[in-house]
Amino acid sequence: VREHHRKLRKEAKKRGNKKPRKDPGVPNSAPFKEALLREAELRKQRLEELKQQQKLERQKEQEKKRKLETNPGVKPSNVGPVEEEFAQHNSKKKTKSGKQNIKKLYCQELKKVIEASDVVLEVLDARDPLGCRCPQVEAIVQSGQKKLVLVLNKSDLVPKENLESWLNYLKKELPTVVFRASTNLKDKGKISKVKKKAAPFKNEVCFGKESLWKLLGGLQETYGKAIRVGVIGFPNVGKSSIINSLKQERICNVGVSMGLTRSMQVVPLDKQITIIDSPGFIVSPLNSSTALALRSPASIEVVKPVEAASAILSQADARQIVLKYTVPDYKNSLEFFTMLAQRRGLHQKGGSPNVEGAAKLLWSEWTGASLGYYCHPPTSWTPSPHFNESIVADMKGGFNLEELEKNNAHCMQAIRGPRLANSILFHSSGLTNGIIEEKDIPEELPKQKERKQLEDDEVVDSDQESIDGENVDEKSSDMSPAEETWEALPEESTAGEQSVGSFTLDKTTEEDDAYDFSTDYV
Repeated sequence: VREHHRKLRKEAKKRGNKKPRKDPGVPNSAPFKEALLREAELRKQRLEELKQQQKLERQKEQEKKRKLETNPGVKPSNVGPVEEEFAQHNSKKKTKSGKQNIKKLYCQELKKVIEASDVVLEVLDARDPLGCRCPQVEAIVQSGQKKLVLVLNKSDLVPKENLESWLNYLKKELPTVVFRASTNLKDKGKISKVKKKAAPFKNEVCFGKESLWKLLGGLQETYGKAIRVGVIGFPNVGKSSIINSLKQERICNVGVSMGLTRSMQVVPLDKQITIIDSPGFIVSPLNSSTALALRSPASIEVVKPVEAASAILSQADARQIVLKYTVPDYKNSLEFFTMLAQRRGLHQKGGSPNVEGAAKLLWSEWTGASLGYYCHPPTSWTPSPHFNESIVADMKGGFNLEELEKNNAHCMQAIRGPRLANSILFHSSGLTNGIIEEKDIPEELPKQKERKQLEDDEVVDSDQESIDGENVDEKSSDMSPAEETWEALPEESTAGEQSVGSFTLDKTTEEDDAYDFSTDYV
């Protein structure tokens, strides 16, 4: 055996197949070792950045080729005024974003979408439809002589009885469409291999698409020209998912985290209907704490996770919460988060339960699209203060409401919602006020501006990626909801927090170093 191995080594040596020698690295006795290692690390980082840049350029070229292949007859001269304005806006995006507040940019984008649209779809979360309506935006749409249609998305997360009662309540005021968006769509331009015996996913089938198509098609026929449809709503209600479902491919950037859409995006559905995606509404800080926690895409670290989750928990039925999360009865929210952390195995260093981790978990479930809860509509119907009977009649004009009612009934029969006993009853806080005018946005403190300067640069880069339709899956998986979102707190609250913190620091320095177990230990 020894001779055989020696013979093999000798033959391998003749062929030149030698083992690669291991890099010994920089010896400890070498002078300037730290400087050499730092230079090597910087060189490696530059190479990685260069590779990433080349990869992005290749992806952009491939995307341009795909667009030319899919639409060979389309020329740049055929682009409409909305697309031209959108292209000009994107070219100036990088220069403007560093100087302007991101919230002001959101207001500008939302106004552009409303002005460019003939019909506006306001997307509502079926679990809390009244809390997803913004009276300020609806008043602007009405004053601009635009048609307004309500879309009840996430209809599969509420019981059928509750969905039917909400539909009867909302259709008295505005045309309402029952919808369930499909979240399992292939990316644009990519061909996925179809398995022969692949089981369908839960959200593979889209409901309400035909009724919405017929509603928009009927309005286009009455207008006698091509129409533009704007999609608006609060963050995380499913605006981009609805557009992807109508187009039957993943064109708009979607994900679990809030505030992924940061600029208007024009998507042609066919020759006569063009749909425009928009960023979410900016929630006014004067709303209740529950509305701020559910509708604002502020990062949960800034909102203080325990306070935000406690506000949501206070509005939910305690008995059904106990059954849903399988925890014992609790006296307050802190006790619930402690038990939930123990139940889910969320522990800090040393074995103590991670209360903040449990609060973030609850917050992400209630703002996501998996938890089923419902709200009761008001007992008596009263028209909204920004609408009157003549405005309601104008809004309903031009639509085939009888056909819409039949299609909605068919969709409700097809959608399999949860049972009433398995859902959590939630007490809605009513209409949510939004900020439309840029002057109403509170100015940030200097420290906040410094902290958000880097975030704004990341926002610009992500805008460009979402426009080009690239890196959708990588972005949704690599970045956490806290990194994806922007802060939406008034400056008074942050200023108050800073003053309290400085007071406690001064107090501790003045006092002696004695340790008081009753006050210092938590």
